[in-house]
Amino acid sequence: MVNCAKCNGQAALKRPKNGDALCRSCFFDAFEREIHATIVGNDLFVRGDSVAIGASGGKDSTVLAHVLNLLNERHDYGVKLVLLSIDEGITGYRDDSLEAVKRNKLEYGLPLEILTYKELYGWTMDEIVAKIGLKNNCTFCGVFRRQALDRGAWKLGVNKVATGHNADDIAETVLMNVLRGDIARLQRCTQIVTGQEGMLPRCKPLKYTYEKEIVMYAHFKKLDYFSTECIYSPNAYRGH
Repeated sequence: MVNCAKCNGQAALKRPKNGDALCRSCFFDAFEREIHATIVGNDLFVRGDSVAIGASGGKDSTVLAHVLNLLNERHDYGVKLVLLSIDEGITGYRDDSLEAVKRNKLEYGLPLEILTYKELYGWTMDEIVAKIGLKNNCTFCGVFRRQALDRGAWKLGVNKVATGHNADDIAETVLMNVLRGDIARLQRCTQIVTGQEGMLPRCKPLKYTYEKEIVMYAHFKKLDYFSTECIYSPNAYRGH
């Protein structure tokens, strides 16, 4: 038996971030305190903000919704939280993951807005792929999704969007931009807040949070999320 480094109880995991062996309770405490420190240290929110959480139904956005809802109450941020989901129209993937988002809406008592590619652009992602084939699908989808989040945020009347991008995502993006020689994106891809120059800033409260710890937090907390990979993502440059 390995003892917890904080309370000397039985450890449940070894943190990949710093190697500490922690029990579940001490891990939850450390995980939540670190995200709170990220929010406060980077002035991500101010009292009176209305924040849309980009909710896909996956582990990252589910943990983000859970933790932001928890910390907002615990530390009295004074922030109004809403869930914003985009339905790209990917049969057998997004339709199922949105069911998890709907259950999260009920569990956390947060409003939910769902926008579809079909209503916004007249095309579903399945229809786009049928037209162009299995190439550059994630490039098309990424552009449409970012614009859809903006439109959804304006519709909800929020002044900020929070996304579930984690430390692993950002590290991957840095590497991709180095390999592509994309200096412009390399300059901004590590920023914790983007879009300040416009009217709708986007922030990443999980910027310093490792993906493995997000998975362990969701597992230990028994959070309800959807874990199937998008059927088009194996063709993405990020996956390669």
